[in-house]
Amino acid sequence: MMARLAYVDLSAANHELRDLAERVAAERGGRLINQYRMLLHSPPIASAWLQFASAVRFQTTLDPASSELAICCVTRLAGAEYPSRAHSRLALRHGVSQDQLGAISDWRASSLFTRQQRAILSYAEALTLGAPVDADVFPELLEFFDERALVELTVVIAFYLMVARFLGGLEIEPETEP
Repeated sequence: MMARLAYVDLSAANHELRDLAERVAAERGGRLINQYRMLLHSPPIASAWLQFASAVRFQTTLDPASSELAICCVTRLAGAEYPSRAHSRLALRHGVSQDQLGAISDWRASSLFTRQQRAILSYAEALTLGAPVDADVFPELLEFFDERALVELTVVIAFYLMVARFLGGLEIEPETEP
């Protein structure tokens, strides 16, 4: 697969765009991943995306395992292999088991998930698929999350659905592993 548009060529970029690319790389572990190489076609969007993504990833009150479980659910349901692969590694690092990751697609039939995780998966599934959220899910989420965390969980789910659609729409491919 090849991206539908060319990635920004930084060797031909102006100083402002190169500075933005350096800022993105600095905030993302020194790498300029393909997602941002494409976003750089629109510097204002790339800059705003970076700021928003940083807030979603690093400034919420959600525990990382809950956040990553929701992201893995969304990206798998959306058929987005690129972010699914990256966030599966992060989920494992934060305590989601390999067996749980393998069971996400059939989580309702699995006994591997806690009540909290099942509520997260149900909510992520409904928001991703555009289905109504089960009436019992929201009160259950409120047992585990305060209002701020529930707003943050909703934003995490919605943001990663946007990521999946952006990557899929432009057929942005994953980076090759070093």
